[in-house]
Amino acid sequence: MNIGDKFPDYLGKDAEGKDVKLSDYPGMKFIIYFYPKDMTSGCTLEAKSFRDNYDTFRKMGYQIIGVSKDSEKSHAKFTEKESLPFPLIADTDLRLIELAGVWAQKKMAGRTYMGVVRTTFVTDADGGVTDVIDKVKTATASEQLFALLEGRGAVNPA
Repeated sequence: MNIGDKFPDYLGKDAEGKDVKLSDYPGMKFIIYFYPKDMTSGCTLEAKSFRDNYDTFRKMGYQIIGVSKDSEKSHAKFTEKESLPFPLIADTDLRLIELAGVWAQKKMAGRTYMGVVRTTFVTDADGGVTDVIDKVKTATASEQLFALLEGRGAVNPA
């Protein structure tokens, strides 16, 4: 997905098996972040950054939604372990991941494989992409977003 593209209303099922739709959050803008795997070090740092700043994002008018190819059961464990207050979409069939264009060939430790490229999308209230961060700093993902949003005239989170 690129700036100007639009996410579908229906995103998928969360950790509890409930349908998650953008229309479930009337008037909210969205931070939809794609990450490789529950409970890995980088993904945990990123989720904690969003968790610790969740109230600030909500006050700014944003709902956070995480997406990975992990199962609902895996998401439930991750959500409970890290006390995550936002939904995680279990995109096991890669529908949303492929639509967003974040499923790609990766290399690590000399091997090549397909995986989720860590990416954060900022949208307007209609799900239209306004910003894309493709070089996410996991431990400071929220600060990275605050800097971007402040630069666009969004409310100061402090």
